Amino acid sequence: MKVTIVGAGAVGASCAQYIAVKNFASEVVIVDIKENYAEGKAMDLMQTSSLMGFDTKITGSTNDYSKTANSDIAVVTSGIPRKPGMTREELIGINAGIVKSVTENLIKHSPNVILIIVSNPMDTMAYLAHKTTGLPKNRIIGMGGALDSARFKYRLAEALGCPTSDVDGMVIGGHSDKGMIPLSSFAVRNSLPVSTFLSKERIQQVVEDTKVGGATLTKMLGTSAWYAPGSAVSELVKAIALDSKKMFPCSALLEGEYGLNDISIGVPCILGKNGIEKIVELELTEAEKTKLHESAAAVKKTNGLLD
Repeated sequence: MKVTIVGAGAVGASCAQYIAVKNFASEVVIVDIKENYAEGKAMDLMQTSSLMGFDTKITGSTNDYSKTANSDIAVVTSGIPRKPGMTREELIGINAGIVKSVTENLIKHSPNVILIIVSNPMDTMAYLAHKTTGLPKNRIIGMGGALDSARFKYRLAEALGCPTSDVDGMVIGGHSDKGMIPLSSFAVRNSLPVSTFLSKERIQQVVEDTKVGGATLTKMLGTSAWYAPGSAVSELVKAIALDSKKMFPCSALLEGEYGLNDISIGVPCILGKNGIEKIVELELTEAEKTKLHESAAAVKKTNGLLD
């Protein structure tokens, strides 16, 4: 299993680290436009291999996509990150051109590659990849929902005062502060609805804290987060590499599912060796359906900026 990561910044390097430490890939290639930056990150990470006990080979390349040839999976993190006060949508002008160029170069050297899009605005960048690459819909995956769901579970465990391993929860919809939909009706603690333990008001606070999870960290850190995004990506890559059929909320191209068409947005997906093996249609409440369609309308508005 060969994995390419485009972008050697904090998110890309975290992706490489978590993938290597989990020891399921034979090779990870990091690509960056900055001279020797990817090579330096790769060398630094490789010097942890004897300490961390992994055998994955990590190499770096300065904008030479021939080194990525025959990659099974490629992760696109490149583009400018958010600064405090910025929305993900404000990044579209610069990042659209970067994502288009990167995906073209990846496919040129790895025609069978599965793409995982991380660059923001993520749903729109995933949609752009669908429209410009011509790849089958199962081979382009937007990462956002996996990250948002991890943040939801963190907030649920915090509110419940329990380990995160006790809770499960899912976030669908657009990967934006206003567009994401934490599904509190599906959230559980050891199979029991969280409403058994928490008041409606506390659950709503969890939902609101989840929705601004990225913005909260950007304000605190001065830039986008990287540990949780990198970890979320590594789990998606692992599910594909091991053909595990695990379910994650991912940005997928919809063709009638949930009553939506011609849009990439977060919904539950089964991941395996072919990428998105199946889109799972949940039985949403009327309120949740309304929120999903409102979120989709906002994503489509952002997609319109690509024209």
